[in-house]
Amino acid sequence: MKRLPFPLPRRTLLASAAAVLVAAPLPTLAQTAWPTKPVKIVVPFAPGGTTDILARVVANELTKAFGQPFIVDNRAGAGGNIGSDIVAKAAPDGYTLLMGTVGTHGINKALYNKLSFDPVKDCTPITLVAGVPKVMVVNADKARALGITSVADFITYAKANPGKLNMASSGNGTSIHMAGELFKAMTGTYMLHFPYRGSGPALMDMVGGSMDVMFDNLPSAMQQIKAGKLKALAVTSAQPSAALPGIPTVEQAGGPALKGFEASSWFGLLAPAGTPPDIVNAIQREVAKALNVPAVKDSLLAQGAIPSGNTPQEFAKLIDSELKKWAPVVKVSGAKVD
Repeated sequence: MKRLPFPLPRRTLLASAAAVLVAAPLPTLAQTAWPTKPVKIVVPFAPGGTTDILARVVANELTKAFGQPFIVDNRAGAGGNIGSDIVAKAAPDGYTLLMGTVGTHGINKALYNKLSFDPVKDCTPITLVAGVPKVMVVNADKARALGITSVADFITYAKANPGKLNMASSGNGTSIHMAGELFKAMTGTYMLHFPYRGSGPALMDMVGGSMDVMFDNLPSAMQQIKAGKLKALAVTSAQPSAALPGIPTVEQAGGPALKGFEASSWFGLLAPAGTPPDIVNAIQREVAKALNVPAVKDSLLAQGAIPSGNTPQEFAKLIDSELKKWAPVVKVSGAKVD
């Protein structure tokens, strides 16, 4: 080894060594260690609804991507607030996620007098999984018996028989509930509202005949529509859905009283506030990849869901805009939950 022409002071040697250590990139704990155990995705509604369906699709794909089980944990109740609160108060370590909805992160803040969590401050958006139109469905046997073949027929019967129709929803304050309340407010009709702990049990009673009408999310209602158990009268989106050809929008079918009616849903992954950005970004990237796999994408589209996979920043902007959108809708509808 060639000797230096003069010795370097010890302080200079230490400074040089420190500079090398600072310059060398060091992997973070999250980059090297997460996930080392199963990850829980909390679904704040009962099994069988659209929130549950989409969560299980995502859980399956993330399990394959990360090599650790992603497990769906259904925690239903209070319009999605119970499950959302569990995640909001969980450790921000990437092992507890939430499949949030337009209800939990767009409507409930205006609908409930008190929330035990803040949908913005207590949650970190990861990605929008899918947007979904709702569909106004009636029990098929009841519709035939009453001669209801359209939204106009339904309004005529409801006005002539106030309180005789039972309206099911997936829970107080959910977007399904609010779509029904908005319909009632705009048409001047009155139906008895029965909140369930998710779309799954509500649909069972719709098929059984104890419930008459529901503004359900399209993916969860699709099977019973195809089976002829439920009759689809209209979709609640601004445009018709390719998944239900020939079915009009509520606005198209309802006449002047329902001009401007639109009440679509969305579903997305969130984590507790403070979750490391590298974990959040890693999950977002894998969800976006999964939603572009042809088999996954085609399956969701066939059920009426429109896949997304957007960035955390884009999802945060959507949540902010939805909070602003639904507050006046809740006020106009007159709905309130203590």
